[in-house]
Amino acid sequence: MDKRDMDIKILERELQTDFKRGLSQKEAKKRLSENGKNIISSDKKKKSLFVKFLMQFSDFMVITLIIAGVISFVVSKIQGEGDFIDSLIIIAIVVFNAILGVFQENKAEKSIEALKKLSSPHTKVIRDGEILDIPSDEVVIGDVFIIENGDFISADGRLIESIELKAEESSLTGESLAVSKDFNFSTNSNTALGDRKNMVFASTYITGGKGKAVAISTGLDTEVGRIAKLMTNEEDDETPMQKRLAKTGQILGTSAVLICLLIFLIGILKQFDWFDMFMTSISLAVAAIPEGLPAIVTIVLAIGMQNMARKNAIIRRLPAVETLGSASVICSDKTGTLTQNKMRVTSISDSKDKVKDISKKRFILKLFSLCNNCVFDGRNVKGEGTEKALMEGAIESGLDIFDSEKEYQRVGEIPFSSDRKLMTTVHRLKNGKYVSITKGATDVLINICTRVLDGDRERAITSYDRGRIKNINESMAESGLRVIAVGYCEYDQKPMFIKKEYLEKNIVFVGMAGITDPPRPEVFEAVRLCKKAGIKPVMITGDHIVTAKAIAKSIGIFKDGDKTMEGSKLNDISDEYLSDNIEDYSVFARVSPEHKVRIVKAFKKKGYITAMTGDGVNDAPALKTADIGCAMGINGTDVAKGASDMILADDNFATIIEAVKEGRRIYDNIIKSIHFLISSNIGEIITIFVAMCFGLPSPLLPIQLLWVNLVTDSLPAVALGMDKAEKDIMDRPPIYDNGNIFSGGLGVSIALEGCMIGLLSLIAFSIGHIYFDKGSGYSYGRTMAFAVLSISQLVHAFNMRSKGSIFKINILSNRMLVFSFVAGIILQVSVINVEKFANIFRVMPLDFDKWLIVAILSFVPLVVVELEKFVCKKR
Repeated sequence: MDKRDMDIKILERELQTDFKRGLSQKEAKKRLSENGKNIISSDKKKKSLFVKFLMQFSDFMVITLIIAGVISFVVSKIQGEGDFIDSLIIIAIVVFNAILGVFQENKAEKSIEALKKLSSPHTKVIRDGEILDIPSDEVVIGDVFIIENGDFISADGRLIESIELKAEESSLTGESLAVSKDFNFSTNSNTALGDRKNMVFASTYITGGKGKAVAISTGLDTEVGRIAKLMTNEEDDETPMQKRLAKTGQILGTSAVLICLLIFLIGILKQFDWFDMFMTSISLAVAAIPEGLPAIVTIVLAIGMQNMARKNAIIRRLPAVETLGSASVICSDKTGTLTQNKMRVTSISDSKDKVKDISKKRFILKLFSLCNNCVFDGRNVKGEGTEKALMEGAIESGLDIFDSEKEYQRVGEIPFSSDRKLMTTVHRLKNGKYVSITKGATDVLINICTRVLDGDRERAITSYDRGRIKNINESMAESGLRVIAVGYCEYDQKPMFIKKEYLEKNIVFVGMAGITDPPRPEVFEAVRLCKKAGIKPVMITGDHIVTAKAIAKSIGIFKDGDKTMEGSKLNDISDEYLSDNIEDYSVFARVSPEHKVRIVKAFKKKGYITAMTGDGVNDAPALKTADIGCAMGINGTDVAKGASDMILADDNFATIIEAVKEGRRIYDNIIKSIHFLISSNIGEIITIFVAMCFGLPSPLLPIQLLWVNLVTDSLPAVALGMDKAEKDIMDRPPIYDNGNIFSGGLGVSIALEGCMIGLLSLIAFSIGHIYFDKGSGYSYGRTMAFAVLSISQLVHAFNMRSKGSIFKINILSNRMLVFSFVAGIILQVSVINVEKFANIFRVMPLDFDKWLIVAILSFVPLVVVELEKFVCKKR
């Protein structure tokens, strides 16, 4: 049987301890030696920095890039030109990405370290009948420890004594209100974590009362320790873009090798010089692989990270920038994320209806402020969550309550009891009379009321009044409010006894206050934009189902037809059932950290890119499991921040929508860069492949291929990564994660555009060979093919900017692309027309007529793609 559910006497025997005298020092030392210290540590073996660094080179794309670098080096070495820039750039890219990867792998370790810091430094325990103040890491199972107001709890403990004990557990359970504890409370195996009133948990703290508990779990066996284990055991998944790039790398690498091998064999069959064919083939292999792509992706993500930081979204893990753009589900904790994590009075009712009259409302709130144990720090209110909400509600209504003690001097109090569910205070009035004020649960208070305040007069309470009050109470509770009722009784002289038997009777019922943790004001619009963008928002909370559903419905997360599920039901269903039906649910309540992880995994199994927001310790495992974890920066715990990919610096849920928009822009721009690079590389392959098939020599020399690959490809690709977001970016659904970057017709477009660029280069080669070389030699043919291949790619980069016509956006708005175009033209003209460079690249200077032909052919891609966009739009 679970120790949390055992009878106390049986538990005492099971733990082999003495609840009065505690453990002996000898036994405590023995248990400490056998079970280890009460700390959160992990047996998971840490990888050395060197091993982490080597593991970064296991990716297929990285291996392909290394081979490309070696090939580039060999080409330069054989040609004797000593130009190793291409190979050095490739190796630099690979090493940079590896260092970045090592840096990112420390995320889980930081989360564990943050969990360790949650331990209370010292704990009062009873050993050999004496009270000792010991370091918290020396608490062992069976230790009896003393609990007082303000204490941080160091171990999971079963209560053996409790007096008005309350604990703040929001970071562990997600519930805003402090939880009343009772050592007599009975539980079973199905009792949710937040409902275990006979327990106190490590990493929580006491807000009121006192008691004693026996430690039943320490270290990693505590609830917070189990969270640490969940985070340690959960491996980081690849981001959607990483999956797509890995698959793209495999396709490109394999295709490049096969095509280049085919071209080499065709050349041999056509009886071309085998060495020239070998050099051309390996040069083409380098050109066919967009080795600049990882660097471009890194640059785009890094700039996106800076943009997000300016909008209060701090990215901890670089690939998370684009992952947000693919998010299709946002699982959000309720407390502190969708709500303010601050209890407020949102509704006041009397015995008939909701109170509208301000004077009546103030009178009810004044009673609540008097029957209250909050204290003032200047003008700030400090105290337990519910009482603080009532006091602040009174202040917000316009009441001056800071000096109320002078007018209503408190002369007695009966503290709140979880058994009675009532609290009573007695006050001396200025006229010498006395008044007792009682507040508590409506269903309890109404039973001790004999009168009701009707307007400004008292009258006897009727059964009809009681029924109506109960209906109002139920209606308020169903809307997610915690309802507290209040009444009073006047006395001509001071009551003889300050006891419940004398004071908690003959009460005049006055009214009720509805208290809730209200939604953040910006959440309503944020949820609306989520749905507009095709993203499903889901609430996951440790709070009660009624409260969770009410909040979710008010902000738009829960709609008609949606379902809710509690943690107790989650325990009874399989992962398969959960995954199959996960799309039907929009609210999960009374859930544990393990439940949150299961929910996130179920969405991921369905193919959703899942984001998880949260701020508590209880959110950390799910934050780490999600494709992207978003922690709150102000109210978020160190553990949540350490487990996250992104931190919202302003704790504003709406910031995530801006981050999603930025993520989509970045994703679009990376696709634009990939589209441009691969279509350009296909153009290079087609140029050589088709020429070989027709028995012609290679239209491009190895050094020319490397020049195109290094200069004319890279600058526009980086510039495209800087493009602004398109206007409809938040009006379209998220990208479905099928791991294929060429889906949705992109692969066909890339292939056709690559063929077009290759065909234009071949036309230039033919014109130059026939009309200017006069059929003898290939100098002008190769020069014109070289020029058209380079410049047509620079022109083609502008086609990537929009799915609509390029002329409907400001063509000059991307200044970096304009700069790369101008710089590319200048460099290309210089290489051809400056004699020193022309000799290196083995080209012929071109006059105006030849450049005019090059210009006409180079601008054909702009015309053709514009026609394609026009036809697609008509369809």
